[in-house]
Amino acid sequence: MKTVIASIFSLVAMLAVDVSVFAADNPSQDFRMPPSKRFPSATQPQSNKRIMPIIGNSEHSGITKDAALAQSPIAYHGGSVMTQGANVYYIWYGNWSSNSAVGILTDFMNSVGGSSWLNIETTYYQTSSGVKTPIKNLVTLKKSIFDNYSKGKVLTDSAVSAIVKNAITSGKLPLDPNGVYFVLTSSDVSESSGFCTQYCGWHDYMFVNAKKIPYSFIGNAARCLNACAPQTTSPNGNAGADAMASVIAHELAEIMSDPYLNAWYDAYGDENADKCAWTFGSTYGTQNGSQANVKLGSRNYLIQQNWVNSSPSGKCSMHYP
Repeated sequence: MKTVIASIFSLVAMLAVDVSVFAADNPSQDFRMPPSKRFPSATQPQSNKRIMPIIGNSEHSGITKDAALAQSPIAYHGGSVMTQGANVYYIWYGNWSSNSAVGILTDFMNSVGGSSWLNIETTYYQTSSGVKTPIKNLVTLKKSIFDNYSKGKVLTDSAVSAIVKNAITSGKLPLDPNGVYFVLTSSDVSESSGFCTQYCGWHDYMFVNAKKIPYSFIGNAARCLNACAPQTTSPNGNAGADAMASVIAHELAEIMSDPYLNAWYDAYGDENADKCAWTFGSTYGTQNGSQANVKLGSRNYLIQQNWVNSSPSGKCSMHYP
């Protein structure tokens, strides 16, 4: 009997060592995140990335209308947030020649900072030594570069991270501690782990020269308007680009409040933008017959609502306060 008990304790000890080794080799693994929000990819048995699901995908709780989910309060889990705001870097991957998306999405990022929509992010904070520091309503598009299919037209998750890492290590983009790096793909580029079938975009983080770097994949919704665009006639005359603006907004909001996947999410594993995905609040008509819900700079956009972190349970809104 003593031999059996000793063997059991030995096995438990071996398992504990194995888990610690796994965590060390996979620094972005977040064991506190509910398994339902870990999305299995084609290149990894278990991916850490947080996805924005396609329209009508009820598998992911972020877009269901279940009352219990909507009322689940978002909670702070102790991780860092982007208290200084975000410096954004665009990597235009593929062929973007003569595509109005470049102007539309550049204008979007140049005007979203300081808006009442982004001000919702100020309801999120990090705590250190009992002091709460909120996120600043500050976003700056620092630089954009073009990548002419350096990883081909079919990307894996690892290829997306390599695109970002190569842009930084080659000196094309800086290694910015407040940086958020977006890989924006043209409509002829696919992402093999589920773009257009499972998600429209996602965010994750990695280490570059021992520094944590949040980054995001944003696919061109023109590839699958039925899955990733709320309308086929859009405010700026480019349905793919206008839909991408909303996905970018979704991922930006989540990165700012949960850059390393250990800060703000609810009991279902949903981050702030997940809780309001594919909801737009009150809309108005534009000259070309499409719908919009916000004017940023000189352009109209239809971007999703975000979750206001307020008592008792919060709400989806287009502005704060």
